[in-house]
Amino acid sequence: MEAKSAVDSSPMSIQEHQHSPPEASPKPYSKKSFVTTLMEVATLRTPAFKEDSYFISSLKSSEKKALQELKNKLVHSHGSDSECSMWGIHLLGGDEKADVILLKFLRARDFRVLDSFNMLEKCLAWRKEFGADGVVGEDLGFKELEGLVAYMQGNDKEGHPVCYNAYGVFRDKDMYERIFGDEEKLNKFLRWRVQVLERGINLLHFKPGGINSIIQVTDLKDMPKRELRVASNQILSLFQDNYPEMVARKIFINVPWYFTMLYSMFSPFLTQRTKSKFVISKEGHAAETLYKFIRPEDIPVQYGGLWRPSDLNNSPPKSASEFTVKGGEKVNIQIEGIEAGATITWDIVVGGWDLEYSAEFVPNAEGSYTIAVEKPRKISPSEEAIHNSFTSREAGKMVLSVDNTVSRRKKVAAYRYIVRKSAHV
Repeated sequence: MEAKSAVDSSPMSIQEHQHSPPEASPKPYSKKSFVTTLMEVATLRTPAFKEDSYFISSLKSSEKKALQELKNKLVHSHGSDSECSMWGIHLLGGDEKADVILLKFLRARDFRVLDSFNMLEKCLAWRKEFGADGVVGEDLGFKELEGLVAYMQGNDKEGHPVCYNAYGVFRDKDMYERIFGDEEKLNKFLRWRVQVLERGINLLHFKPGGINSIIQVTDLKDMPKRELRVASNQILSLFQDNYPEMVARKIFINVPWYFTMLYSMFSPFLTQRTKSKFVISKEGHAAETLYKFIRPEDIPVQYGGLWRPSDLNNSPPKSASEFTVKGGEKVNIQIEGIEAGATITWDIVVGGWDLEYSAEFVPNAEGSYTIAVEKPRKISPSEEAIHNSFTSREAGKMVLSVDNTVSRRKKVAAYRYIVRKSAHV
């Protein structure tokens, strides 16, 4: 695997470095557990969701007819009303962006025109009453929840914006009372939650063949289900009624075992289209699941990625290289060609850690001693990505090691680095 070239905007010169493939030892056979097998039954056998292209040419004749009938009903109901719009798109404009929105409402009601029209009319009324078009610019006073409870962060590998949701912080009674203590506070929170979603919607193309939906990642760890029942039901109702077909995939991470069992039981009663959007990942496997869909530099550090809230001021993020640490393996990543006086900065993460990590600098000159930059240490599953730097006094290479020899579980991992030559060279 080759490391990507370092890219930096600083005045210091940047040097490309050769990277030796990770060295690995054989892995032992690992038998699947009952829960793992159950997870595969619940997810892998469901065909992946295929997002609509929204090209008129790809529609069935009956679907084209339904679209035209819906347009006719809108014209009859609104005439040339300029307020008949959503997300800055005039629904009576007759362009492809309007068609994308109308097709979303039709798809949500299986192309039943009357049902789609009624849903659309209710949504238009709700958006006007709620003031949805202006909510993005409001300061609702939830700074403490930004980047923690619900937030947009990065894109998946196909370009869809990703919305993360985590409600475990509300197990704290003081936090719960502060946010949901009365009806007024609850309504304000719901407005903030709509604001987060609207930010994601504003990133969509609303164009045939474009990015027309988002990805939702929901962390179920420590979620107080009973306390949040009212809020979660209202959020779900708002989103289902007013944001049809806006989610391409729903990824549930840190899912308790009993949720998995319930899903397996009720899965036969869900529509194939609904099931095709679900990805369910049991607790401790968040990174392994998210890496399938999202680049590690866009995944928050608490889920085994490299993104931190502080990265908001440093965009776009530097690309990372992914690798796998198999059960029973020790992997060495060698970054060669480091000159004397150069500074190397690196980030490395292993999903679920629970293994030994170390970093050392190996000089090229014979007789020079290897420098233990980070001594070998066991890293717990709860630890986040490592960020460190080292300035070399002589030419050599950096070796990052992750030792998974005492485990039988394969783990996903990623790293990135940048090397700056000394300004005095």
